[in-house]
Amino acid sequence: MSVTLIQSAQVIACMDDAQTEISDGSVVIENGEIRALGPAQALRGWAQTADKVIDASGTVITPGLINTHHHLFQTLTRAVPAGIDASLFGWLKSLYPIWARYRPEDVFVSAQAALAELVLSGCTLTSDHHYLFPDGVRLDDTIAAAETIGIRLHATRGSMSIGESKGGLPPDPLVEAERDILADTVRVIDRFHDPAPNASVRIGVAPCSPFSVSLDLMRESAVLARDKGVRLHTHLAENTEDVDFSLAQYGCRPGIYAERLGWVGPDVWHTHCVQLNQDEIKLFAETGTGVAHCPNSNGRLGSGIAPIRAMLDAGVPVALGVDGAASNDSSQVLLEARQALLFQRAEHGVDGMGAREALWLATRGGAAVLGWERCGQLAPGYRADLVLWDLSGLAALGAWDPVAALVMCAGLRPRDVFIEGKAVVENRHLRSIDVADINRRAQQSLDHLRQVG
Repeated sequence: MSVTLIQSAQVIACMDDAQTEISDGSVVIENGEIRALGPAQALRGWAQTADKVIDASGTVITPGLINTHHHLFQTLTRAVPAGIDASLFGWLKSLYPIWARYRPEDVFVSAQAALAELVLSGCTLTSDHHYLFPDGVRLDDTIAAAETIGIRLHATRGSMSIGESKGGLPPDPLVEAERDILADTVRVIDRFHDPAPNASVRIGVAPCSPFSVSLDLMRESAVLARDKGVRLHTHLAENTEDVDFSLAQYGCRPGIYAERLGWVGPDVWHTHCVQLNQDEIKLFAETGTGVAHCPNSNGRLGSGIAPIRAMLDAGVPVALGVDGAASNDSSQVLLEARQALLFQRAEHGVDGMGAREALWLATRGGAAVLGWERCGQLAPGYRADLVLWDLSGLAALGAWDPVAALVMCAGLRPRDVFIEGKAVVENRHLRSIDVADINRRAQQSLDHLRQVG
């Protein structure tokens, strides 16, 4: 049995229901689980028996951040000139031809790069929406990349089945036959999905979007997911083009489209939802349907500001997502928390969102939306996924409220990151793999993608 004592933090922000914050606090970790936490003086006796004692003086300890939407493969297509000033549909059309050139090794290193950036900025659990499978690419490539980093991964088997020739957005060579999609989805669930509280990998079912899959695939995916006991995920109501497509193709708004196909409920989370109206918000609240809010991507693509204040007030489960690194150009959850706060205040005034509420979305909100019940807060019996933030640098210099500073001050990076009680980041360095090696192999992939094009 391995015991670690992390002692004397400036403050521990537990993110529990009572919003407990412990000044001069300590945490005891035993076999990947939080055994105890409280004032340092009360837990000082653990130093005599702990296998490892870590001095957390001057740090703020939070639960690990949780990212509920990403496209890890997109990391190699940041700031592509043709897509920089395009809205959603134009942006996608500019990038589809590049993504069609991916090989398994390109997906692997792109995922490694994104996951390294996530964990080095305090994320301990991330979802991924992978929906492109050219040249032998499989979801297995992303899962293997996560294993090298040590981060928890909620991988979703995405898909596109309706190409341009049938009225969809993606090029025909990038779509798959629906029978093949469903068969491979069953394969990855059976091989990789782990429902245990200490799981490293879980799987979800994730047809890409209303403009790239058929109604039949949406229905069959919902049936499959519920038969297998896994969650459902897709894009919805991202911008006005998205809503117009739904109205033209299906004769209804996106929320009704989702309801008719069985895509509402506590086992479903939709990304973006920028253009949901009041009736759709009410529907999501009544059914417990989750939303992954991606404010930086929404702003970058000009999609609008999602009605998050209205969603939260109505009781919709809301979390944060960094979205694909090609529509955000960054993979840092804390930046999403800050941008979420700023957007809601721009819309509703200073009462639009508080710093601790934004941090809640980045931790507790993410755990709830993804269904990881023992993550997202610091309490006895929860998994030991936690982050030590050192606020002694210039980015937080002068901050009087250390917890609020995590959201209000930009550019903060953690000193240490623990996942399942293991130090994945130690003294700001990734322990499992050399970042320089990721950069080298990523450059090789970039050379390939540029040469072909």
